[in-house]
Amino acid sequence: MRIGTIGTGVIVEGFLQAIEQLDDASCHAVYSRQETTAKKLADQFGVETTYTDLSDMLKDPQIDAVYIASPNRLHSEHATAALKNGKHVICEKPFTSTVKELEALIALAKEKQLLLFEAITTVHMPNYHLIKKHIHQIGRIKMVQCNYSQYSSKYNQLLAGETPNVFNPAFSGGALMDINIYNVHFIMNLFGTPEQVRYQANRHPNGIDTSGVLTFTYRDFMATSVGSKDTNSLNFVLIQGEKGFIHVKNGANGCEEVLLHTGDQVISLNAQTNPNRLFYEAEAFQHIIATKDHELCYAWLDDSLSVMKVLEAARKDAGIIFPADHS
Repeated sequence: MRIGTIGTGVIVEGFLQAIEQLDDASCHAVYSRQETTAKKLADQFGVETTYTDLSDMLKDPQIDAVYIASPNRLHSEHATAALKNGKHVICEKPFTSTVKELEALIALAKEKQLLLFEAITTVHMPNYHLIKKHIHQIGRIKMVQCNYSQYSSKYNQLLAGETPNVFNPAFSGGALMDINIYNVHFIMNLFGTPEQVRYQANRHPNGIDTSGVLTFTYRDFMATSVGSKDTNSLNFVLIQGEKGFIHVKNGANGCEEVLLHTGDQVISLNAQTNPNRLFYEAEAFQHIIATKDHELCYAWLDDSLSVMKVLEAARKDAGIIFPADHS
C-alpha cells in the first residue's frame, strides 16, 4: 500500500508513524498547499515526493491510496477527487459534513469498485473487541456513560476573537464532530442506532458547539455522551449492567485499558501492545486493501453512514447548521 497524504497536522504524523511499522506499506507522497510545509513533513518521514498541486498528486500512478486529513469541510471534495482518479481513500473523522455527502461518496466508491474508509480509531482497537467479547458478563445493560474532554489550544484563539477551523461552522467544526464522534462510534458499534437522539450544547456566538451532551434513548437503556473542547476532564466510558460494569480508562478514542467489574471481582483486559493508537486502524486498512475485501469495507461504510445520520440529527437538534447543509 503506497499512500499519498493530504494535510500536515499532528494526526498525519501519527498515521505515518503507524505506516512505518507495517510491512508492504509506505508513504509515497505528501501534499500541502505550501512547499515548505510539505517538505518539512516529507523530510521527517523520508518521503521523496511532495506536491503543492492536488490534482497532480492524484494523477501519480505510484499512489494506491490517499489519506485525507484536511479540514472537515474539505473531506468530501478531496475524497471525491481521489476516487475519481482511481485511488482508494482513507478519510479522517468526521467522514463528511453531511449524510448527503457521505451517501454520494459511498455510491462513487462502489461505482469505481474502490475501497473507502473512515479513519476512526475506536472500532479497530483490540481492547474494543475485548469489550464486545465480555460485555455479556455484566448482564442486561441499563446505562452507558462516555466522557471525552480535551481543552483545545485553539479555544484560546476563539476566546481572543479568532475563528480557527475547528471552531468554524464554515469548516464543519465543533466538539460533536471533532471529539464526541469517538463516543458515538463506541456506543453505536456496540448497540446500534438509538430510538431517539438529543444534543444539548454550549455554543459560541458564531453558532459552533464548544462542548455538549448527547443523549441516546434505546429500548431498554440510556446512554450519555459528553464531548468538550472548552474544558478538561477525567475521560472514561462506563457500561453499566445488572450484574456488573465495564470501565474503559481514558476514554473511547484509545480504549487504553478495560476493567471488568462483576461482584467483588475486577479483571483487567488489555490486548493492546502498540502505543500508537492509529496503528490498529492502519493495519486493518492495509489488510483490506491487500485482500480487496469489499464486503467488509462496505459493512464498515454502513456503520459510518449510521453514525453520520445520528451526528446530523444531533447537530440539527441543537440548532447547529453548517453551510454544507445547504449544498
